Amino acid sequence: MQHHFIIYKPFGYLSQFIYNLKRNKKLLGELHDFPEGTMAIGRLDEDSEGLLLLSTDGMMSEIVRSKKVEKEYYAQVDGVITQQAVDELKKGVEIGFKGTRYVTRECEAHIITEKPDFPERGRKIRDERHGPTSWVSITVTEGKFRQVRKMTAAVGYPTLRLVRVRVGNVYLGNLQPGEVKEVEGFDV
Repeated sequence: MQHHFIIYKPFGYLSQFIYNLKRNKKLLGELHDFPEGTMAIGRLDEDSEGLLLLSTDGMMSEIVRSKKVEKEYYAQVDGVITQQAVDELKKGVEIGFKGTRYVTRECEAHIITEKPDFPERGRKIRDERHGPTSWVSITVTEGKFRQVRKMTAAVGYPTLRLVRVRVGNVYLGNLQPGEVKEVEGFDV
C-alpha cells in the first residue's frame, strides 16, 4: 500500500530524512512518524517553507516533478516590486545554474496586493526600518536549485521569504508549519 502526505515544511528544515554531514540539521522525520520508504517529491531549501508533498510511490514522484505540473510560490521581496519587473519574470530571466547561465522558462507572475496571512516565521525576516517589502506570486513548471530566489534577484528584488502555496491542484490551505496530513493521493 502506498502512502501520500502533504506537509507545511517549516523554515529551517531540510527537505530530506537523512543528512550525513557533521552539522546538526532539522529533518522531515522529526515532524511525523512516516512509513519506511517515504520521500519528498521535489525540494524546498532550508530557508524556504510551505507545501511539500511526500510519498512512498516513486511513480507519483515522477509525475509531480514533471514539467506539466505547476508550482506556485509567494515571495516576499526586498522593496516594492514593479509591474515591469514582474513582466520580466514572466518572459524568463537569466540566472546562474551549475556554473552556467540559464534562462528560465516563461511563467505566470503577478503582484500580491494584500499581505498573505501566513503564520509568523520562527526567525524574524527584518523590520520596516530597513525599507519596504512587497509580495509577488510566481508559478513555474521547472525547479532549478533556488530558482525563484534567483529569479527575483535577477530583476532587482531579492527574496526575503519564500512560501510554496500550490503544487498542481494541491494547495497549502490552512496547514500550519510542521503540520502533516495523510491523503489518498495527489490531484496534480
